Amino acid sequence: MRSPSFIAVMLLALSGPAGAADPASTDPARTDPASTDPASTDPDKYKVLLDNDRVRVLSYEDLPGARTREHRHPAFVVYAAAPFKRRLTLGDGRVLTREFKAGDVIYSNGETHLGENVGDTPTRVIMVEIKGVAP
Repeated sequence: MRSPSFIAVMLLALSGPAGAADPASTDPARTDPASTDPASTDPDKYKVLLDNDRVRVLSYEDLPGARTREHRHPAFVVYAAAPFKRRLTLGDGRVLTREFKAGDVIYSNGETHLGENVGDTPTRVIMVEIKGVAP
């Protein structure tokens, strides 16, 4: 299990130079109201912690039974801050159930999905979306 300070150092290393955040991004996912950006589709669950030309760091929290709208993530790393269980319906119709322990870390090439908390604990994760990585 990695300590919170290890995660903080990793996020800082990935984030690039200080002051590189670009809140006035021209990314269509941030300006299109019909977007598949999770920060737009589910702003009550996703919070943008950092956004620059290399990564976007999101926190995600929900309660048992909560569902997201369909959205898209580019390549990403997820750190589970607490244990949880989710059902993901992927853009191609496949359904996956994922269960995490606190401290678990995974990498994904990116995907379109909608999610549902099917466990009995809240979901709490930190997600690092990696920009410029082709799936």
